[in-house]
Amino acid sequence: MAAERLPMRKLREIIRLKLQARQSGRAIARACGLSPSTINEYVGRIALAGLTWPLPPELDDDVALERLLFPDEGHPVSNRPEPDWIYVHRELQRRHVTKMLLWQEYKEATPDGLQYSQFCDKYLRWARPLSATMRQAHRAGEKTFIDFSGSGLDVVDPFTGECRTAVLFIAVLGASNLTYAEPVLHQDLPTWIGCHVRACEYFGGTSEIWVPDNPRVGVTKAGKYEPILNRTYEDLAAHYAAAVIPARPYKPRDKAKVEAAVLIASRWILAVLRNRRFYSMEELRAAVAELLEKLNARKMRRLKKSRRELFEEIERGALKPLPVRSFEYAEWAQPRVDLSYHVGHDDHFYSVHFGRIGEELDLRATESTVEIFRRGTRIEAYPRSYAKGKYTTRKEHMPRAHLDQVEWTPERLIDWATKTGPKTAALVDAVMSSKPHPQQGFKACLGILRLAKSFPPERIERASARALHFKTHNYGSVASILRHKLDQLPLPGDDEQQQALPLHENIRGRGYYH
Repeated sequence: MAAERLPMRKLREIIRLKLQARQSGRAIARACGLSPSTINEYVGRIALAGLTWPLPPELDDDVALERLLFPDEGHPVSNRPEPDWIYVHRELQRRHVTKMLLWQEYKEATPDGLQYSQFCDKYLRWARPLSATMRQAHRAGEKTFIDFSGSGLDVVDPFTGECRTAVLFIAVLGASNLTYAEPVLHQDLPTWIGCHVRACEYFGGTSEIWVPDNPRVGVTKAGKYEPILNRTYEDLAAHYAAAVIPARPYKPRDKAKVEAAVLIASRWILAVLRNRRFYSMEELRAAVAELLEKLNARKMRRLKKSRRELFEEIERGALKPLPVRSFEYAEWAQPRVDLSYHVGHDDHFYSVHFGRIGEELDLRATESTVEIFRRGTRIEAYPRSYAKGKYTTRKEHMPRAHLDQVEWTPERLIDWATKTGPKTAALVDAVMSSKPHPQQGFKACLGILRLAKSFPPERIERASARALHFKTHNYGSVASILRHKLDQLPLPGDDEQQQALPLHENIRGRGYYH
């Protein structure tokens, strides 16, 4: 007999070709696109039923014709007691429970019951009216299916009137169908991670496998064989000791469970709330949470139990316990070390050894720390800084030439300048004060102080006084004063008598202007 029953339309065509057209088995097989052995099996049933053409009127009903051709299926000759199929279906969700084990237990209680092949066949017939997802044999505690709903609900800002759409994050356990739903305004990484954490807390544990639908936020690169996950998502899965196995692209049966959950949540949550207007996410979350509990408490017609009851019976004990430590959200990046031997995150820059310039490293940032990794080994760790555009630099990371400069401080430079004289110290202070940051004037100050290698302290002191007088606070001005010996000229306003200028016809004098 064929592994799967032919549709009645195809079966009626076989009957017509055999009884009306008088075709051979091979001819009928070619015409119907079936194997000769399958056709011979059906032709034997046609002969055994004593059918004639045209078929009598009472056989116009497909059910009547099916009962005539297949009297041994669905109508057992012997009155053998059948198992409780609801119990069988529920037990198959438990870990390590098989049809063979359940059949053996059934036979022990009912020795004259169905044989194993009949047991399996009748169970499949019983389960056929169930939804495709409920027919799948997902073991308790094995899988959680995760997705976002396509449609959502509007949330109105009461102050601006802006209307934003909140969709549902949905997670459903494979065995019990217990569902978690949460409205969200964004589908970014922090939202994705936070929803997972809250779903695990709602279930009171976590399954072995998470099956997301290849969202860009969680799966960096989808693939049939080796999808690449977001590093933060990998951290989350490792924290909960779960394996992330995204659904294969274009394979809807891989995610049939969550597709059905999205449909059910849309009917029993989104549709119910369609006429309500929400003015805050807190209000929407409370409404969704209330309807979610009703959904999980609602009895499923075929199984006669609710999702919550099935969860308590078969799945709660199979889930892994939640970790003792809460998950710490962290973002990953792969910055390249720039020429200043720093890597950036959130517009702040952290140093690494100058020998790493040009290398691509891994950076992990939490709310409080920044860690830098090279080939999986952590090489640096910093307290996280939120100062935009600033640098956090360690001396041991700097080349010697840069280190010499960093070891200077404003106080140290002023103390050194005081050894030359008070005017030099005042000029050094003025140079640093004229800059937005004192460090920007260090090079100019060092240049002024190093003029002592070429000029005596007295000349440097007079040159500094002249630069202060004319407010030329820079190294170039002092060097020019010394080079042109302007430090030997008196300053305007000095106590010393200025020499009188000689009379000359080109000197007009004050009377010329009156």
